[in-house]
Amino acid sequence: MTSIRLNEVRKAFEGTEVIHGVDLSIESGEFVVFVGPSGCGKSTLLRIIAGLEEITSGTVEIDGQTVNHISASARGLAMVFQSYALYPHMSVYQNMAFGLENAKFPRTEIDRRVREAAGLLQIVELLGRKPKALSGGQRQRVAIGRAIVRNPKAFLFDEPLSNLDAELRVAMRKELAALHANIGGTMIYVTHDQTEAMTLADRIVVLQSGNVEQTGRPLDLYNNPVNVFVAGFIGSPRMNLLPAQVEAVGENGGVRLAVGGNRVELPSVAQLQSGDRITCGIRPEHIEIVSDDAADLSVTVGLSEQLGGETYLYCSGDGLENLTVHQLGQLTVQKGDTLHLRIDRSRLHLFGVDGVAVANGVPG
Repeated sequence: MTSIRLNEVRKAFEGTEVIHGVDLSIESGEFVVFVGPSGCGKSTLLRIIAGLEEITSGTVEIDGQTVNHISASARGLAMVFQSYALYPHMSVYQNMAFGLENAKFPRTEIDRRVREAAGLLQIVELLGRKPKALSGGQRQRVAIGRAIVRNPKAFLFDEPLSNLDAELRVAMRKELAALHANIGGTMIYVTHDQTEAMTLADRIVVLQSGNVEQTGRPLDLYNNPVNVFVAGFIGSPRMNLLPAQVEAVGENGGVRLAVGGNRVELPSVAQLQSGDRITCGIRPEHIEIVSDDAADLSVTVGLSEQLGGETYLYCSGDGLENLTVHQLGQLTVQKGDTLHLRIDRSRLHLFGVDGVAVANGVPG
């Protein structure tokens, strides 16, 4: 297994810097996911690790060795692309064996590796077929198998499931997780889909505009986002981010917030002062429907999505344009209904005017 380290890595295209001094350590055997919106630099960073892009400054280390000037083919990494990149005129067996044949491996060793990988991926019966006779999921298994047979130092995945339909993506996510559990290799995976990141990763790296916003275990990022961007990006449906102002701070430290036309009372939050403009973050599942006298917010339902086991309510109110509420079970709620809502204080996130977290959960 292999460790990878990036030290102050920068990348510029035609004078425009797109990766801004990234420092990152990936431990041996970790499954690390790079996630972020389109254009955030996640694929560029993966290609830098692979050796497919030269860096402008900084260093890339693999197992403690600086590899800045080592070619992609000599780094010992295997990359799986979104497009599969299979040779259409070759069988599955030939596609998986091709790289080993070029490296002059003995025929018996090639056959052993190909059949071993095919068994692991459950594609033994497909070895004689051409890519055109395979489904999208089967082609992706072949592409992964072609990487496995090389016994690489690490696996690099560049949005490998984005061409698959929703049901197949879920199935392939399970297979990738099982693959990592079975072979235990170091894996770096790029996606814009935060659900993939949450379900696959040992550790997530959240990127925006060429900067690392936060790294951590999935639930750490979910429960303790460091800023508004991470809070809004991690989680599905996304966190409600509500503009608010501190109206008053009492002698005992209690805080009264104006959230649109509503008033929300909080226990002491040491960092807040009267007049501060902040953002309140609350996830849809941390909002409770209550009676009027216990409510923090009153809203009107604009859309109700009944999914059988759960219900999503999309609401608006005085000063609140978009508020999503997630409730388990089936609710007899319709468009135009008024709801009274209470926020779980222990799950409330507060962000300063600079977008940085002030508090993740309010005690009391």
